[in-house]
Amino acid sequence: MAAPADDTIIVGLSADITTMDPAAISSRDNSNVARHVFGTLFTIDGEGKEQPDLAESYDVSEDGLTYTYTLKEGLTCHDGEALTAEDVAYSFNRAKDPENGFTGNTPGFVFSSIAFESAEATGELTVDINLVAPNPIAFGLIDEVFIHCKDSYEAMTLDEASSNPIGSGPYKMAEWIRGSEINMDRVDPEAGFEHIKWRIIPEASTRSAELIAGNVDIITNVAPDQMEAINSRGNAEVDPVQGTRRMYVGFNLSDAMAEQPGGDAIQDPMVRRALQYAVDVPTICKQLLNFECERMTGIVNPPNANQDLEPYPYDPAKAEEMLDEAGWPRGDDGTRFPIRFQAGPGRYLNDASVIQAIAQYLGDVGLDVELDIMEWSSVYIPLIRERNAGPLYFIGSGGALWSPLYDMADLSAVDAGTNYTHWDDPRWFDRWDDLNGAETEEERRVIIDEMLEVFYEDGPWLHLYFQPDFYGVSKRLDWTPRPDEKVYLWNAGLAD
Repeated sequence: MAAPADDTIIVGLSADITTMDPAAISSRDNSNVARHVFGTLFTIDGEGKEQPDLAESYDVSEDGLTYTYTLKEGLTCHDGEALTAEDVAYSFNRAKDPENGFTGNTPGFVFSSIAFESAEATGELTVDINLVAPNPIAFGLIDEVFIHCKDSYEAMTLDEASSNPIGSGPYKMAEWIRGSEINMDRVDPEAGFEHIKWRIIPEASTRSAELIAGNVDIITNVAPDQMEAINSRGNAEVDPVQGTRRMYVGFNLSDAMAEQPGGDAIQDPMVRRALQYAVDVPTICKQLLNFECERMTGIVNPPNANQDLEPYPYDPAKAEEMLDEAGWPRGDDGTRFPIRFQAGPGRYLNDASVIQAIAQYLGDVGLDVELDIMEWSSVYIPLIRERNAGPLYFIGSGGALWSPLYDMADLSAVDAGTNYTHWDDPRWFDRWDDLNGAETEEERRVIIDEMLEVFYEDGPWLHLYFQPDFYGVSKRLDWTPRPDEKVYLWNAGLAD
């Protein structure tokens, strides 16, 4: 491979994207690539502050049900058409249309979290985003909807739209060679590099070798055992960031999973609580991630978590005692019950080793774990998106530092697209109305802490860690990684 040209930035990704249809995108890697093609109304920057993107301002109605955005003048789509409020309304309504059957982040997370009702162009540059109920963080979630261009999408089938994005962002897609690379060309003259190449390099050691050789500029998910090799060569360095992605083992509590071996056992909150004590999370972090971590207490990133909760300690004896008490003693063969544990390695930091370690810890307290490893993008992610992974599954969910409610919104409703667990505890789900009706931040904080205590004690996640992010970055670049896994390159440039 030739070294990158001065007008080109090359990024090595650990996993391929699955779609470029903005309403079907459901993973952070996929979203990072697509965000360069699609603009958003506003955006949250790396410090958690809201900044204008396609819109210059917005107003919220007195009842909190309508967000009225005013677009910047002179916007254009990549098809050459003017980008207007009609395109914005179309982007929202298309994602919601049940005939399209979308299950990506926009309908599955954003819309279910904010109770999105409809979008309507009220002028050439003004659009109303209408909600069923007020939501204190609706502004930040609306910022995640990718804006695309009505005329082009109405002329395409859904299959065509998955690989032919017509967007509104600083770059347009020039070529997508599946499993190999995605090439983009600059549209916005103020964006940094003229060309972006995203190379798919699943093997961690190969990504590191390509960075050391100078063939790529940025790599994600640097393996812990590669850090010293990268830092010692002098032309690149590893930039560690405490990330916001919440890594967990999910308990799928659906009726269908209850019919599976072990699926009945995890229906009991005591069993789920017992398994919290079975896994030594700090040791996993130290030995497998080369990072000192404190185990998470739930779904919310620190410092927004419930400060009264202490991480579950590693106490296998207590786990065994609780499993006995719950009615699952060891049998003559030493096992308590069989259970399937599904995962798609290659996406997260040293995840193959982490998955094996978790399975071993669960086996040590008597579970007969059937580890089901599958390909990430084409096999595992569809299972996750359809909420059919399990009974145990390993996944990471992207989070944020700007609001605890953003993190909690994964479970905004029992039928939310991101409620992969099918958890339905009313002590959690009935409190969302209370949150939306709270008149002060202090009142809202009390409710949040009560909900987080329920999640900690009886919830559907086996709590692991907030994933550290290790980026390998060429010294030819001027670019700083963000703490929220958003790899945005339009402000990147050559170092002086």
